[in-house]
Amino acid sequence: MIYILLILTLNFSCVEKKSTEKEAKNAELVATSKTNTLKFTSAIRAIFQDSKGNYWFGSHNEGVSFYNGKSYEYFTTNEGLSDNQIRSIQEDKNGKIWLGTAKGISAYDRGKFTNYPSKNNNPIYDWNETNGDLWFYAWEEDGINRFDEINMNYLIFPKPKNKNADNADNTYGVTGISKDKDGKVWIATYAALFNYDGKMVNIFDKEKLNLKDNERLHIRSVLADSKGRIWIGNNGIGVLLMEGNSIINFSEKNNLIHPTSTRRGDKSKPGTLEHPFAIEEDSEGNIWFGDVYTGAWKYDGKTLTNYSISDKLSNPMVWTIYKDNKNNLLFGMADGNIFKFNGKAFEKQF
Repeated sequence: MIYILLILTLNFSCVEKKSTEKEAKNAELVATSKTNTLKFTSAIRAIFQDSKGNYWFGSHNEGVSFYNGKSYEYFTTNEGLSDNQIRSIQEDKNGKIWLGTAKGISAYDRGKFTNYPSKNNNPIYDWNETNGDLWFYAWEEDGINRFDEINMNYLIFPKPKNKNADNADNTYGVTGISKDKDGKVWIATYAALFNYDGKMVNIFDKEKLNLKDNERLHIRSVLADSKGRIWIGNNGIGVLLMEGNSIINFSEKNNLIHPTSTRRGDKSKPGTLEHPFAIEEDSEGNIWFGDVYTGAWKYDGKTLTNYSISDKLSNPMVWTIYKDNKNNLLFGMADGNIFKFNGKAFEKQF
């Protein structure tokens, strides 16, 4: 009897499994540990607050933590995650949480993970053949993933023919995604910035971004702000600002690149903004930058202010900046701490 029940159960589960999820690994029931304080010691690479008010914290190599206001639960590859490095966190219209990792995409729904590979064997060159609002890092070379509520589509970048590009930076791993007020998607990769307006993909390479011959294109962040400006964080030469047809080096204009800088990504001096890995806009329209070596910077439209965040930090690097549902600005740090800006100063929040 037990054997018959087992066979019936297996058959039923096979019928229930949608054919459109064939590329995904079987969902796994998760079992997590709990703590009263956030225990991550590696960098906080992603922060997200879901529609129910719960927080999700993605780490550099320790998986993701779920915080319901009382305790922290932890999910790693042991519980079904694709990888323990979390690069992005999103929620779809059905309340499912999507985690972009270094080795695939994990969807969390009602206690289970469903995993999708970083890229598949059916690449799509015409982006207009697909739809969907969920975009994910794909791989270091060719494209980006787009989910249409049924399939994970692997879209190929139309690579620019840039003769002046550094060989070391000819990889197209996605480092940032931002949607502007018109619905256009801006995609930062190491070797170029891409813009998709729903009809065509536009390319902004080293030449179009007005880089000098000795400057290396190595984009790590992008933000489309409420005023229609595009802010681009480039590792080594600071912040680039695109307004309409104008592109300037914002860091250079504000004397935030040191005179002795090689502009090649080496360690920068205090008081510089050369390595912006995170960019965000607060509820008042101020633009914030998170630098690898010099902490946080706020631009109010006229003045730039530098914050070290905390004297107790072992590493001032800001990995991510996130505006939560109550417009709190949260800063994920390299040592696993998360700080909130209270309008005047920073206080440890998680």
